[in-house]
Formats: sequence, structure tokens, C-alpha cells
Amino acid sequence: MQKTRTNGTEITMPQFAESVVSATIGKWLKQPGDHIEEYEALCEVITDKVTAELPSTAEGILVEILVPEGDTVDVGAVICIIDDGAGQESAKKQAKPSSGIISQQQPATEQAQLSGDQSMRHRYSPAVRSLAEEHGIDLHRVRGSGTGGRITRKDVLVFIENGGTDSIASSPIADNRHTVKTAVPPAPAASIMPSIEIEPASDGDRREYFIDVTPIRKTIAARMHQSVSEIPHAWTSIEVDVTNIAKLRSKVKDDFKKNEGVNLTYMAFLIKAVVSAIKDYPIMNSVWSLDKIIVKRDINISLAVGTENSVMTPVIHHADQKNIIGIAREVEDLAGRTRAGKLKPADMQGGTFTINNTGTFGSVLSYPIINYPQAAILTFESIVKRPVVINDMIAVRSMVNLCLSFDHRILDGIICGRFHQRVKENLESFNIDTNLY
Repeated sequence: MQKTRTNGTEITMPQFAESVVSATIGKWLKQPGDHIEEYEALCEVITDKVTAELPSTAEGILVEILVPEGDTVDVGAVICIIDDGAGQESAKKQAKPSSGIISQQQPATEQAQLSGDQSMRHRYSPAVRSLAEEHGIDLHRVRGSGTGGRITRKDVLVFIENGGTDSIASSPIADNRHTVKTAVPPAPAASIMPSIEIEPASDGDRREYFIDVTPIRKTIAARMHQSVSEIPHAWTSIEVDVTNIAKLRSKVKDDFKKNEGVNLTYMAFLIKAVVSAIKDYPIMNSVWSLDKIIVKRDINISLAVGTENSVMTPVIHHADQKNIIGIAREVEDLAGRTRAGKLKPADMQGGTFTINNTGTFGSVLSYPIINYPQAAILTFESIVKRPVVINDMIAVRSMVNLCLSFDHRILDGIICGRFHQRVKENLESFNIDTNLY
């Protein structure tokens, strides 16, 4: 991961997993001139397995960034140079931007002059557009200090503070385009995925937008396409009474949180019920391999966790060896680290069966896409109180739908029906006296 040379230490792209041969720089967390501690995060790295922070293996001054954000490089490629710290002050002064990445230590105007790359000059974020519209500013007159000459919100604020005198009408950067008098409001997608920038299709057409496809979104798209293209999907749904689980959870959740430090969610009960059912029907824990069906002995549950702009599937390894408390801890830990971008490559590997809690969005019935190359995926829908007939009497119960998609090459309706029923039986067997330990 590092090589020493006369002008500093080369930091190379490590191999995150055996099958990973390349990775993409998602975001640089440090800039040239910054002092780096050993093991301090340098950048966010995206692979088809995981998004993770890359720690530095050396201490010193970040002298040069060789790979800009969004670029993909092979494992072993040099991505930046770190000075060993012998001349920290001089390194700060001599640090040069590389590949369009500009030091934050330089004034905005100097950065614009030093950077010859203006490829991002006319791409504005929703925040920049909104601020410009609010103050009636023509963005063609604002200097950009961001990567590739991109205009940041700070640039607009500086322009406002200077009374709009920082004009670049005579600069080569300002082309002959007509003045934009009204800013374009952000597309609806921007509120869902704030980290994704949008831009108008052209100066003359304000009716459509481009959304940059991030590396992680490309990976998701490829995996989903592969799943629906190669796997003949079939699906079924079953209704489950979870009233007793709701009563048990209501009774113990406060003490559970106080004693264990994590929340007791319905997901912990569902995973326990699914794992027990897989033990009875191990073919559910398998993958298709040409002329063979590979049945996995380890039961590793992939947990679908949504973030602002992606869905990740961290894995609870050896879930069959954990009780409800152990599962609850794993669920909270993995979900928290997923949303914080702190997952490690090992957290994403080895999954054999996927569970998704679509009920958090109010869904009551869904058709999930199988997490390739697994054989099945189960969704836990929204819990709804409704009247149910029990012993010829009507009672109000907490009901939920469990939707199962399965690979019809491996699994048929009869085995999946039995598995589904077993999960239902396991869930309905929990009661107010269930021992969580």
C-alpha cells in the first residue's frame, strides 16, 4: 500500500477483496498541504463490494494527489504522495494541485488562475443555483475555485460580499453564451440524493436535467440487471400475525435499550425466524452454478440498508449461532456503519440469503429483486393493525406481509411454500414469555 521514494512515500490502491481488481476514488478527505496522521482516513474508495475509507499508512504532509475524484484505478496504482515530515513547512508551500484537484490553502482567485482545467466551469449544484437565483446573480461572472473551475457556494458568497465586482467578463473563462437571467430550480431527485449534482440539458432547454451516475449507482445498476437477466424470478407473499411480538417488544424494549445499548427491532425476530427456517430447508441457502447447485453450510444473512443515494447489503455472518440479542446488536452496528460510510470489505462478503425491511417506507406488498447470485430474498412489509377472524370471532391484530422472491432454477413453489410457512410459524411462536437470551 506504500512505497518510499526520494520526494516522499507513495500511497497505492490496496486490494480490498480477492475478486476486486480496481477501485474508484469517491471523495478526497484530505488535500495537498494537510498533515496526515498514520491510519487517518485519506479518501473514500468505492468498489463493487463496498464503499470504505482508505487509511494512510504513513505520517507526514500530503504533497500531491495523483488520482482525482471519480477516477477508477487498478489495484497497486499510486494515488497520492506523502512527505515523511522532514520539511513540513516547505511541503505546504510547494504542494501543487494534481489532476484538477486544488489546494484549499490558496485564495479562490489564485486557484482559478492556476487551474487550467475548466471542465466543470458551467456545472452548478442546486445550492449554488438557489443562492444565485435568490440574489439575481449571473453565474458566468463568478470565479470558480472548485475542481475543474467549478463554482462553489462559497464563491457565490464572496461575489455577493464584493458587491458583484469580481467580474470575469473579459476572462477567457467567460464564453460568449447569453446571460442566464433565471436560475433553474433543483430537480426533485436532488432532495432525495443531495450529494448528486444536476445540470440543465442546455442553456436553451430548461425542461430536463442530467444526473451524474455515481460509481456506486453504476454498480447497483449492473447487479440489478444481471439479477433480472440471468435469474428467472418467481415470488409469493404470506400474511403473518405478529401481535405477540409487538406485545413482547413493547414490554421489554426500554429495559433492553438500557441494558444492551441497542434497540430491539422487529428485524431481530425476523432474522431469527428465517435462520431457523433455513436450517429446516437448507436449499434456500444456495446458489446456481452451471450444472450444480451449491448449498452453503454457513448461514450469512445479507441485510439491505438504504442510504441517501444507494442500497448496501452488509452481512451478519454465522447468524445461526446468534441469539436475538446478538442479532439485534449486529443489525444496529451494520446499519449505523452503512449510513456513516464506515463499512469494511469483509462486512459485505459471504452473504447467502437477503432480508429487506421495506415496511419502514410504509410498503405493504412488494416484489423484491434477488441479491445476485443468491437463491432468494425476503421482504418484511409494514405492520398494520386490522380485523382478523380467530375462532369465528373478530379480533384486532398486528399483521404483516412477508414477500419472497426466489430463483426458479433452484427452487419450486412447493419448497418455497413450506419455507414460507415455517418462517410464519416461527414468528407466531414468539410470545410474551420468550427468552431473548
